[in-house]
Amino acid sequence: MPKFSYFKAPVSNIIPAKDITLLEAFKLIKSEPYRDRTHRLRSITSKAEARKFKASKFDYATFSGTFSKRNDKALLNHSGLLTIDFDHIPNLLQLKNQLLSDEYFETELLFISPSGDGLKWIISIDITVSTHQNFFNAIANYIKEVYQVEVDKSGKDISRACFLPHDPDVFINPKYLKENETK
Repeated sequence: MPKFSYFKAPVSNIIPAKDITLLEAFKLIKSEPYRDRTHRLRSITSKAEARKFKASKFDYATFSGTFSKRNDKALLNHSGLLTIDFDHIPNLLQLKNQLLSDEYFETELLFISPSGDGLKWIISIDITVSTHQNFFNAIANYIKEVYQVEVDKSGKDISRACFLPHDPDVFINPKYLKENETK
């Protein structure tokens, strides 16, 4: 199971607390402590205040790898995962269902963003075939072509912080649940 770095809030903290798996991230996203801060964030009407609250109160992960500190140059191991970030999506459920049934990319983890109007789509890539950035650019173009949706270009950074919100309907690839049962 791929591992990646997990950081405690605030986002200015660039030293990871530990390395975690997709199953551990899934459990955190479903957890009660994340529910309260996510509801609070979504009740803030000022964009600047919401951004400040998220940066100071939300734990985060770098799904693309493990790091000694959050910086592309401090990458220890690439996880083989890529985060695609969708912002301000009018029909979240429709896009979520389309991504879950995408014919080319198998969803590893999919959840609603902290703001409540976007999605975080975690997929596998084979970095022995091409670079992280090449995969990101190709997948961003594919999504624009197939789904007519722009992706947040910040995902091209390997050390990109991905805030972990509460989402009771977070999707995890069932293979990770099966792996856990066999242990």
